Amino acid sequence: MQKKQSKKQGEQGRQGRQGERFISLLPWLIALASGVLMGLTVAPVNAWFLAWIALVPLWVLVVNSAKGKNQYPPAFLWGIGFHGVALFWITGIHPMTWLGVPWLPSLAITLFCWGFISVLGGIFLSIWAAVMVRLGEQKPWLRVLIGTAVWCALESLWSAGPLWWSSLAYTQSPHNLVIVHLGQLSGPNTVTAAIVAVNGLIAEGWMNRRDTEGTERISSVSSAPLRFVNKYWVIATGLLITLHLIGFILYSRPIAQPPEAALKVGIIQGNIPNRLLRSSEGFRRAQENYTTGYLTLADQGVDAVLTPEGALPIFQRNLMQTALVAAVKEKGVVAWIGAFGERGDSYTISLFTFNSKGEIVSRYDKSKLVPLGEYIPFEGILGGLVQRLSPLEAHQVPGSANQIFDTPFGRAIASICYESAFPEQFRRQAAAGGQFILSSSNDAHYTASMPFQHHAQDIMRAIETDRWSARATNTGYSAFVDPHGRTLWMSGYNTYETHAETIYRRQTQTLYVRWGDWLTPLLLISSGGAWLIIRGIKKL
Repeated sequence: MQKKQSKKQGEQGRQGRQGERFISLLPWLIALASGVLMGLTVAPVNAWFLAWIALVPLWVLVVNSAKGKNQYPPAFLWGIGFHGVALFWITGIHPMTWLGVPWLPSLAITLFCWGFISVLGGIFLSIWAAVMVRLGEQKPWLRVLIGTAVWCALESLWSAGPLWWSSLAYTQSPHNLVIVHLGQLSGPNTVTAAIVAVNGLIAEGWMNRRDTEGTERISSVSSAPLRFVNKYWVIATGLLITLHLIGFILYSRPIAQPPEAALKVGIIQGNIPNRLLRSSEGFRRAQENYTTGYLTLADQGVDAVLTPEGALPIFQRNLMQTALVAAVKEKGVVAWIGAFGERGDSYTISLFTFNSKGEIVSRYDKSKLVPLGEYIPFEGILGGLVQRLSPLEAHQVPGSANQIFDTPFGRAIASICYESAFPEQFRRQAAAGGQFILSSSNDAHYTASMPFQHHAQDIMRAIETDRWSARATNTGYSAFVDPHGRTLWMSGYNTYETHAETIYRRQTQTLYVRWGDWLTPLLLISSGGAWLIIRGIKKL
């Protein structure tokens, strides 16, 4: 009998320890799961509405940690969940055998790139959580203000570096164009601030749902029982509706389309797989596809033709001997041709303007290069390691950060591939007089979700700068976008296509173009000031 009781007690003890271990792991699982939910907001899932609640679990964990109710919040896993899922398309670069990289080193490079960006996202989230915890227990409204300010500041810091893509703001593009229009006020951080603030208010409402001080009593005309309405949820709902109303007002403004500002642009999507592009066969197909496409569009009466990044993978000195440039001289239609520029012993990825005489009149060099993909960061440290993994030689250099791109039709806002993720690139060029956007990319080595996310980035840039946008890619998705972010036409994926659309040159300047991101400093100053005042009052 005693043995049975002892055995039963031992089993209960084991079950109890297992339960304790599960409870200790639960915050980590919740943080990871909610981060994954945020990652599902973008392509290929496109569940954009989850962005308005996916931060709530982490917020609750952070606040409870600040109150000493649980262990340090596992924000690191939230960041890995979000950025790891949203940027899973990075794994599409494997295998890189077409570049001469063996299969196993290719896999190692791919996993390193994906893992590095995911970990970096986790580090930034950990910094955000650490600041929130360090500030200790605060009034809920101040916690929301501080949390929003710090999040926006960290996104600004990250986007100032070379490795940036997945802001909270881009979770709403292209499906919620109304809220994306807040970007016209202070850039993408306006949308990010809206998402963080709404999540924070919902989380505060959850934590204070049983607090009678945070409720308003509402009774019906009849003698029905009293009901309680959580004030934080009411504020969150009101804020969400108000922000969408502001966005709707901006979205509803008519777009002037004066005939004298019209510009009929043709796009060629060459559809040359990257594994062929650098071969003689690939170059032959590129010349054929882009020359044929140019002639087709010229016969349709376009004013200019835009080609993708690296459409002709040759140096500037060799462009004049190509069939495409010969066609430009014959037809007299302006062409923007993607090729390689030269700078000493190095080269640039460039977009060249050929006028109606087939002469190069301007050149834009890609200034935001992809780390590891197009250059080796900390080359003195990592260069040897990368060279052991890959036989590639890295001689690509970035263009100047303050370039302007003048064309026969006025100044344009130029962007090559990865630069679409950097709003300041577009804002600066718009402030300098850029009247329309030319986006030239090659996303051929990724899965379809990446070019769709890329298209979503270009939509945000068109809205923020209030400009029409023409986007040409190698294999998709090419598109035309109006200043309200509406896609007028979008190509298929892995298809050869040509298309012409009329866009309009504009000289308007949004508040964001004029003042930049003024909201983030304002949030930091106001939240910091409020925190200092309250702290001073407590000490009295």
